[in-house]
Amino acid sequence: MNRGFWDTLPKPFFALAPMAGVTDTVFRQIIASRAKPDIFWTEFVSCDGLCSKGRGALLRDLSYSEVERPIVAQVFGATPKHFFETAKLVADLRFDGIDINMGCPDRAVVGQGAGAALLKNPSLAKEIILATKEGAGALPVSVKTRIGFDDVEIDSWIPALLETGLAALTIHLRTKKELSESPAHWDLLPHIVEMRVGTNTLLLGNGDVENLDDARRKLEETGADGIMLGRAIFGNPWLFDASGKIPTVHEKLEALLLHMELFENTWKGMKPFELMKKHAKAYVNGFSGASKLRAKLMECERASEAKEIIARFVSTLSNLEG
Repeated sequence: MNRGFWDTLPKPFFALAPMAGVTDTVFRQIIASRAKPDIFWTEFVSCDGLCSKGRGALLRDLSYSEVERPIVAQVFGATPKHFFETAKLVADLRFDGIDINMGCPDRAVVGQGAGAALLKNPSLAKEIILATKEGAGALPVSVKTRIGFDDVEIDSWIPALLETGLAALTIHLRTKKELSESPAHWDLLPHIVEMRVGTNTLLLGNGDVENLDDARRKLEETGADGIMLGRAIFGNPWLFDASGKIPTVHEKLEALLLHMELFENTWKGMKPFELMKKHAKAYVNGFSGASKLRAKLMECERASEAKEIIARFVSTLSNLEG
């Protein structure tokens, strides 16, 4: 089995989850500059779209910089031949791996027969994996999935995936029906780890991981090879700092401003600055004066405006501290 870069990772390892509209190359670069995870994933991209005339617009979501390696391109769809073509494209773009999304619960994605819909169609899921492996060549193929659609189905679903010889398998420990509203079923992961005996597939757990200490506890309790962290990264590019660093207010605001400026320079004319506001809400939180500063930043339409507002706030903060 070809596991490529996976065999070079430390044990255990920690990954940043792919989150649509959040973990673009800009945010990944900010994270890499503060505390880099062992693996990055791209936002997921449609195989159908990449195999259409609209490919150009989607390629921006596959943008990455060298500081983000190793980086895995995540894709979704329901047509094996499109996965074959997409895998060849991903290999040409020199990604370190390709990951198939078989867990997204979004109604539009499921309606296409993609994402979590594949939980109900193991034969198609296996066909997709094999087509991806054929197109990927030397590129390792992995899957991110859930424990079931409406109910827990790990005893039938997980072995079907493992049969295909995946390099790695990430399990979001909820069903599609549970979305992200119920607690993740970490108690099921030790059983899933036992299922992979006799294969070389690496296993990652995902869901409700608060920080690296929490991730380490879950690794000890489950025997998984790695942990994927997602929502905990909002406003905290230091999440993967092994020392457990708690950033100062100044450091958080400095990271936010850098994030805004890099976003504007990278996506100007392609993505609206409005998208940065959800990040601003996450960065500007948990300190005195945060709510007022946050309200002012919500009115900004460009990074230069935010820079002035943040400078005034920092000046006031410095005077108070002095």
